[in-house]
Amino acid sequence: MAANRSQGGIQQLLAAEQEAQHIVNAARSAKLARLKQAKEEAEREITEYRAQVELEFQKKVAASSGDSGANVKRLEQETEAKIHHLKTEASRISHDVVHMLLKHVTTVRN
Repeated sequence: MAANRSQGGIQQLLAAEQEAQHIVNAARSAKLARLKQAKEEAEREITEYRAQVELEFQKKVAASSGDSGANVKRLEQETEAKIHHLKTEASRISHDVVHMLLKHVTTVRN
């Protein structure tokens, strides 16, 4: 009887070990499934974020490209205004400069 009892105890321990192994395997499988799900969720979020950043970038590029025509026009206007100002100033002081040059050229020093 003692042999039967020890044999039954061993069988019980083996059954408990197998059940524990099944529990551990189930936990591992659940953990792997959760990690896979988390990875897929992270990849989806990354893809969405990249798409959002790309869209914002494209909007900024489009906005700055559209503004480049306006910038060119503004720069042309500023350039024309500066050229007009320089011509006006040159015509205003050209008489004085010619007079000063003639004075220095015709003055004789000993």
